[in-house]
Amino acid sequence: MILADEPTAALDAENGRAVMSILARIAKNTSRGVLVVTHDPRIVSFADRIVHIEDGRIISDSRAANTQKVA
Repeated sequence: MILADEPTAALDAENGRAVMSILARIAKNTSRGVLVVTHDPRIVSFADRIVHIEDGRIISDSRAANTQKVA
């Protein structure tokens, strides 16, 4: 299990995508899990599931339709 809090926060777009590609590859193995907490909308395309939390409450929980293809 990898818990990543703002893994792309201090990165430019290219390096942010590189980090997220690595995390996405790790998550493809069904015996592994990756949880990413972020405010960065650029990485939403990597998500399988998106949970929006506001003021400590879940306001939406959905499966992502447009996930990033990872080689």
